[in-house]
Amino acid sequence: MDDQLTRAIREDYDKLAQEYTRRIYDELRHKPLDRTLLDRFADAVKGQGDACDMGCGPGQVARYLHEKGVSASGLDLSPAMVHQARELNPGIPFREGDMLHLEIPGESLAGITAFYAIVNIPARHHQAIFAEMMRVLQPDGLLLLAFHVGNKLIQEKELWGHKISMDFFLLPTDGVRRDLEAAGFAIEEIIEREPYPDVEYPSRRAYIFARKPAILGC
Repeated sequence: MDDQLTRAIREDYDKLAQEYTRRIYDELRHKPLDRTLLDRFADAVKGQGDACDMGCGPGQVARYLHEKGVSASGLDLSPAMVHQARELNPGIPFREGDMLHLEIPGESLAGITAFYAIVNIPARHHQAIFAEMMRVLQPDGLLLLAFHVGNKLIQEKELWGHKISMDFFLLPTDGVRRDLEAAGFAIEEIIEREPYPDVEYPSRRAYIFARKPAILGC
């Protein structure tokens, strides 16, 4: 991903961070399937090592996992989002980071969650992102990925009163699955749902549980 695109995404989320936090931080309370899937993820990784929520925003997913007993942390491209996460979730580590170039040691994570972390990134970069996730996961490590389903680009020039220039991608589930498999992941389950009315953007949602094989090549 070129530096200009990375910088643009970072700057737009820095602008949106306070309003995003106000609108999104409490969202899991209204999303029962998301909570169920995070519970399943927590049960799988708890006691196995650290888990990182990538594209963490204000930290609501990391906090949920932390409260379920997971050794959770968060990572986000936006310094302003990281600041919001730290303010709201004392005791949980958050840091700036780029999913294409993770400053995380290899095979050091038991799990990764990435809820809508790829929605602003063109699909041509997804396989490289998933390869980085593979690198930092332990053998048998688990990824829970969420994204908007479709085959559409939405270009936003204004959001919540802020001028931005951001692309949002609705992604075909089969394409994301293929990119995960090309990076080496074994797909365990794909779940889709319709949007929750009056809670979120009205797009179909997909969740993929994908695992790094315990022995590569198997």
